[in-house]
Amino acid sequence: MATIHMVLQGKGGVGKSMIAAVLAQYKAGKGRAPLCLDTDPVNATFAGYGALGVQRVNILEGDEINTRHFDALIEQIAAAEGDVIIDNGASAFVPLSHYLISNQVPALLHDMGHALIVHTVITGGQALPDTVSGFAQLAGQFPAQCQFVAWLNPYWGPIAHEGKGFEQMKAYLSHKARVSALIQIPPLKEETYGRDFAQMLQARLTFDEALALNTLTIMTRQRLKIVKGQLFAQLDTAAVL
Repeated sequence: MATIHMVLQGKGGVGKSMIAAVLAQYKAGKGRAPLCLDTDPVNATFAGYGALGVQRVNILEGDEINTRHFDALIEQIAAAEGDVIIDNGASAFVPLSHYLISNQVPALLHDMGHALIVHTVITGGQALPDTVSGFAQLAGQFPAQCQFVAWLNPYWGPIAHEGKGFEQMKAYLSHKARVSALIQIPPLKEETYGRDFAQMLQARLTFDEALALNTLTIMTRQRLKIVKGQLFAQLDTAAVL
């Protein structure tokens, strides 16, 4: 049986590829190197991580799903026995979500004995309404066989509206039963932790690659080690993972 981790969110630039990369590193660190796939037709950021062996799969043709490529993707997933991590671009969010639901793909995977976990991002700032709406859309449309993990990313600002955090918002309360885990990406000071983490992401380096670089200062590597520890500790407590 495979566990399929699909990262979905309709807003671009909110950290989907970062989440896919963190998941892949976490699984590999547990001795379970996952099958990593990048279906983003525009940026393919996840595929830039050479150490993770990410395969690029183009499932979009124009504004529509290429059925032959999608069918090949399902065949690849069906044959998997461990973890599969799929990063999806914002431009493919609507057609892919519609295609998955209309073709009853979650139920198909469930019948094969596979588990489908949808990872979605909630971020602060101007993107807050869009990401909350994207979460509500996914949780409301995907069938009960799917589990959800919500990642709270404060990079663009606090995740709050009218004094309410995400866990007090109507969208979350209406779909709380669907959410198996909440992962809080730590607020990172821009001039230290935030800068170091951002530069690591821009270079498409894994934590282990960055920590092995003697070209980085001792304190830069220490801060990255702390961020890794904070993220992985939360993943350890998420039973669904």
